[in-house]
Amino acid sequence: MKAKSRSKPDDMRPEYDLDYSTAVRGKYYRRLLKEGANVVVLEPDLAEAFRSSAAVNEAVRSLLEVSESTRRLTTRSSGRSLAPRALRSQGARHAARR
Repeated sequence: MKAKSRSKPDDMRPEYDLDYSTAVRGKYYRRLLKEGANVVVLEPDLAEAFRSSAAVNEAVRSLLEVSESTRRLTTRSSGRSLAPRALRSQGARHAARR
C-alpha cells in the first residue's frame, strides 16, 4: 500500500506576499526598548466596549483616579489622636514667641 503524502493546503490569500529576503531582524527592537511597550490582550467582550486604545487608556486612568481617592478615604490612621498633634503645634508656636 502506498503512503499518502500529507501536504497542507495553502490557506494564505494571494494578496499576502511575504518576501522574507527583504526582512530586517530586530528592526524596531531599539525603539521598543527606549519607549517601552506593554501589550495587553482584551477579552472579546471588553474589546467590543472600547473603540480604540485611547478609550481603554482613558477608562483605566479614570479607574486609577477613583481608586486613589477611595484609598485615601479608607486608609487607617496611624493610631494617634489629633489632640497631641494640636498640642505639639501649639508648643512650637509658644516656643517661637519666647
